Amino acid sequence: MLNKLSAEFFGTFWLVFGGCGSAILAAAFPELGIGFLGVALAFGLTVLTMAFAVGGISGGHFNPAVSLGLAVAGRFDYKDLIPYWIAQVVGAIAAAAILYLIASGKAGFMPGSFASNGYGDLSPGGYSLTAALIAEIVLTAFFLIVILGSTAKTAPAGFAPIAIGLCLTLIHLISIPVTNTSVNPARSTGAALFAETAALSQLWLFWVAPLIGAAIGAIIWKALLGKD
Repeated sequence: MLNKLSAEFFGTFWLVFGGCGSAILAAAFPELGIGFLGVALAFGLTVLTMAFAVGGISGGHFNPAVSLGLAVAGRFDYKDLIPYWIAQVVGAIAAAAILYLIASGKAGFMPGSFASNGYGDLSPGGYSLTAALIAEIVLTAFFLIVILGSTAKTAPAGFAPIAIGLCLTLIHLISIPVTNTSVNPARSTGAALFAETAALSQLWLFWVAPLIGAAIGAIIWKALLGKD
């Protein structure tokens, strides 16, 4: 079990460090040309690379919502849910802390939103709580459908990390303007702790919505699409 939790810690660490790091350290400078397209791709690449690296050890969840969805789908034991969540959240916080140390090494650094998620005044595009809630639920549901489908016994072997990574990239392309994209409560928690905004007060949505969306996605897969 320790190996599995360690894999989840490092996988979630890499997701937050690579994804949020691209936003905090690179996208903040327009002359580098990364933009929000680059941030979306960075998040997808973190999942793709770590799914190949440690997915065989822990299943490559790196996300409390994914762990819940897999449990609902019958692919993961409920008794391991809390330990996985703890490892994922600790990994996210550790990555955010190291990002903060690196970013604060630049003169004049201000954390600002620190790549955190939000709605209303904290939404990049000024989207409402309702819009953010719907977006996070729907996108997490489809994320789970892609995960379950690409890892099913009937799917081509060895390609799941690519499909999952590209799906996460697409999710970010859709929802960065809405919520700065969560679909991952651990990622949201790590960034919110270091933000100089009211991100912590809005963190509840980025736990509730992804967890609901993951459960819905798993139920849809089992009821309509499941071949396992």
